[in-house]
Amino acid sequence: MADQSKEAGIITVLMLRLERERLPMALDIMAKVDRGERLGDWDIVFLEKVCTDARRTRSLLDGHHEYDVLIVSMIHLYKMITDKALENERQTQTNAYTH
Repeated sequence: MADQSKEAGIITVLMLRLERERLPMALDIMAKVDRGERLGDWDIVFLEKVCTDARRTRSLLDGHHEYDVLIVSMIHLYKMITDKALENERQTQTNAYTH
């Protein structure tokens, strides 16, 4: 019972962190790359930390299918960010060579 309580507490903290920190920051970064801007150092550090944390907590959430849609949605958001950021980097390189 103590393990289930501890697990529930950890999941609660993860969900609060997602709601209050991770999602707002990810949406800010998405808006930035949608404007054609490049990722800054802090943005890259943030995305790396999110990926590292996701690998560490994956096993905790594996048995909780009620979070599957949320997890997939967040993965999709981070993929969209990185795809758009890569596109922006390529565009910046192309512009640098043509000017």
